[in-house]
Amino acid sequence: MQFFSTRDESRRVSASQAIAQGLSDEGGLFVPESFPQVDAEALCALDYPAMAAAVLRQYLTDYDPAFLENAAAATYGAAFGGKAGYLAPVEGDTWALELWHGPTCAFKDYALQLMPKLLVEAKRNLGRTEKTLILVATSGDTGKAALDGYHDIPGVEIAVFYPTGGTSEIQRLQMATQEGANVAVYAVRGNFDDAQTGVKRVFADKAIAARLEEKGVRLSSANSINWGRLVPQIVYYFAAYAQLRKAGKLAPGGEVDFCVPTGNFGDILAGYYAKRMGLPVGRLVCASNKNNVLTDFLRTGEYNARRAFYKTSSPSMDILVSSNLERLLYHVTGSAAEVAALMGSLGREGRYAVRPETLAAIRQSFACGWASEEEVAAEIRTRWQQDGYLCDTHTAVAFHVARQAKRGGVPMVVLSTASPFKFPRSVLAALGETAPENDFEAMRALEQATGRAAPASLAGLQAKPERFDAVIDPAQIANVALACGE
Repeated sequence: MQFFSTRDESRRVSASQAIAQGLSDEGGLFVPESFPQVDAEALCALDYPAMAAAVLRQYLTDYDPAFLENAAAATYGAAFGGKAGYLAPVEGDTWALELWHGPTCAFKDYALQLMPKLLVEAKRNLGRTEKTLILVATSGDTGKAALDGYHDIPGVEIAVFYPTGGTSEIQRLQMATQEGANVAVYAVRGNFDDAQTGVKRVFADKAIAARLEEKGVRLSSANSINWGRLVPQIVYYFAAYAQLRKAGKLAPGGEVDFCVPTGNFGDILAGYYAKRMGLPVGRLVCASNKNNVLTDFLRTGEYNARRAFYKTSSPSMDILVSSNLERLLYHVTGSAAEVAALMGSLGREGRYAVRPETLAAIRQSFACGWASEEEVAAEIRTRWQQDGYLCDTHTAVAFHVARQAKRGGVPMVVLSTASPFKFPRSVLAALGETAPENDFEAMRALEQATGRAAPASLAGLQAKPERFDAVIDPAQIANVALACGE
């Protein structure tokens, strides 16, 4: 399987090169040359690690299949407490795919616990021995998941950049207390898009790449712009289907809809890949918060990032520039030149508009909706009071949109992307309880109010010392990169 850039089809690389490099030289994203077809029913018979290895083999064809099998088994076992790809009933034929049972209590663990293994093996496949510098922009969850996955990996340094004041306090502490000799964390003045743009500029700067290469350092990414982030996420769509089949909730080949809370479009794009591989996905419902740039695009065909930015109770979705939409645009248009022109317009003017036929093609697979802050709080309260289901703010966005998009007779799977205890103050307030100002007091109050226990990895943060408190401007991300190896 070869991969090429969304902006230049002549730039073809192997899977190992795509994962090691992260981003194409001219700023495009790597996409597979084809969609391998699989037997969804046959995958249903496999446990999660075996299913993951089967999906990975379809794309990572230059990796040893035995390595992929061992890596998947090592990743999706004890670290997920036996709940990798766990599907929880909520009400009727609506289900929650709980993706937060991993080490950092967010769905990013599915990729970022595996990705370090893929990177080390990619370098071995390519015969490369240089140091890899991983730069990560995060709106909250990716940063901690990447730090946890890559800490103390030989031959790797990782620097994470998050928007100052743009995460929950629990998310910030998860990053600021991270252990490891090869990790660094920086708060960036501005919002996530400022941090993400700063990181992308470093990747696109050939002078920086040359100076780093002189020191034996090459850049890579752990953001979802890296193909190594997307391919593991395809697996849990198959896992959800398998569990519905085993529970007798779906006939063979029966359609299932998925509602995904998303800001950077990577998680829902993984569902699109699953569909193109043969999984009987009906509709992929894109759920946005008040920063509803994706909803507007899917309704009008115009992407406009020059709009008001809102800090919401679902901070991991507080994003205006959704990087992975670029991959979808390529798959729908089939034209790297067209995608390059659209991305050029986004860079220059902060907006672009697709052709009507492009929008029509996208709508064949995607629906959309968004939730206000008041609707998010109401959804948390309703799910708890009516169904006894406790969810976080991001998942509540998806539940709200899922109810609007629900089709009779078609199961709806909501992707539950983070533990409610990562956002205890917002969840408590939504339940009508008084929320203490301190997040750890709020966490304990949420335990008392619901009878649910906070994950030990979150409750234990209070006792850990903070290691990182630097605050920088977006332009200083380049300086951080250049300091690697000194």
